[in-house]
Order: sequence, then C-alpha cells, then structure tokens
Amino acid sequence: MNFHLPPPRRSRHPLARALSLLVGVAVVGVLLVFGLALAGVLLLGGGVWLAWRQWKQAHSSLAATVRANKPAPEVLEGEFVVIRQGPIAR
Repeated sequence: MNFHLPPPRRSRHPLARALSLLVGVAVVGVLLVFGLALAGVLLLGGGVWLAWRQWKQAHSSLAATVRANKPAPEVLEGEFVVIRQGPIAR
C-alpha cells in the first residue's frame, strides 16, 4: 500500500507568494529568537549552578581543614557485644 500526498498547490499571484515568504521568514525568526533565549537561560542557569557547587565545595573543604587541625582522641572507648559468631561469609 502506497501513501501519496497530493502535490502542494502554489499560488500564482506574486503578492501571495511574497506574503507567504514573509510569513515563513517571520516564523523562522520567532523560533530562532525563542531558541536563543532558551539557550541563554540554560547557559546562565548552568553557570550559576556550577558557581554554587564550587562555592559549597570550597566551604566544605575549609570546614574539613578546620576539623583536621583539632587533635583526635587516642583511645576510643565503648562496650562491644558479639551478636553472632560463625564462619565468615564471603
């Protein structure tokens, strides 16, 4: 089974052809503007997200270095109970 579309009917009037060309160019222009605006929003959002991530990483590493400078206790105290004793599961 073949599917055939009828051939498109082009207007012979030069003013109608020019008008359809202008409408087509306008539609393409609007799509281009919206596409560029969307790309700009995505790039700006990505840049803000990366800057936020870097800022958080810098602050967390700074806090880690402050914690690392504190002396660690030498003895860990606590009570331990063996719950189950048997062969080691591998």
